[in-house]
Amino acid sequence: MEVKDVKPPSGYGKPPWVFRGSALYQLHLVKAETARAFVPKEFKLVEAFGYTLGGFFLASYDDSPVGIFDELVVIAGIVWNPPTSCAWAARVLVSSDEACVHGRKAVGLPSQAARFSKQRITAIPRQSESKANGFLGMIGVGTAFNKPMNCLDIQVTEVKGPVATDICTISVGTAALAKAVPEPNLNKLTGPVIKMSLPSFSGRTEYIPHLLKYSCQIECRIRAVHPAKVSGLPVKPKNDTEQSPEQQSSNFVDSMTRELGENERNLSISVMLSKPILALEFNCLKMQVGAPIIVFPCSKNTSRSC
Repeated sequence: MEVKDVKPPSGYGKPPWVFRGSALYQLHLVKAETARAFVPKEFKLVEAFGYTLGGFFLASYDDSPVGIFDELVVIAGIVWNPPTSCAWAARVLVSSDEACVHGRKAVGLPSQAARFSKQRITAIPRQSESKANGFLGMIGVGTAFNKPMNCLDIQVTEVKGPVATDICTISVGTAALAKAVPEPNLNKLTGPVIKMSLPSFSGRTEYIPHLLKYSCQIECRIRAVHPAKVSGLPVKPKNDTEQSPEQQSSNFVDSMTRELGENERNLSISVMLSKPILALEFNCLKMQVGAPIIVFPCSKNTSRSC
């Protein structure tokens, strides 16, 4: 197997790249047929009864190689690559142009520039119906589910030149991402410290057609929280029958490229709107990303991108 270094674009700095901040990692039940539209043929999708585990990773970075920025990683599903499995990113939306370019050209991610519009919402206090048991209290689930807190509505809009497309609105009931909202005894509610080493795969994109692998070291405090509420208009992938006569007569290559991009965006929105089953809040997050290597060169027989 050929293994080659992939050099990052100049100006971003040498790896490993370190990101600090807070994040919400939310798992959803995603239809396997939706996830397969994103997963390369080299990987087998981990699925059961027609569903896989997808979701999203919503992060707010206080410090990074390019300073402060927000990121939304839409996770299509879990893929199996013995002896490990990992999540496959369907779309990555970032509020930093430089981070977008770096994600595309250095890490092989399907990165897109985006705008994150935030609005704080004050929740109506309500009395808890029952006390959390000892185990739930230890990991912060009971406190997160029953304690009134301020929320944050985050509207994510993809920006491509003069065109802006609303992706979704995420209502986050968490003090971690709503950092401007003070909460008493916050340090007691952030959960235990954990360290994780996650192998990650990327590539098969317009900018990097090869399949890549890179290391991701995470250290943070973690606790379970209420799943964030994701809202947006349900969308369906476009097909040829929906094109107007004027569109059909336009340049074929440009038309197909545009429709492919719209189809992938619509499918990623479907992932966001799927059923949530678990949400984990990452506080005091430190994420260290290593330089990617090529594990599978591009082949016409193995990728729709080549």
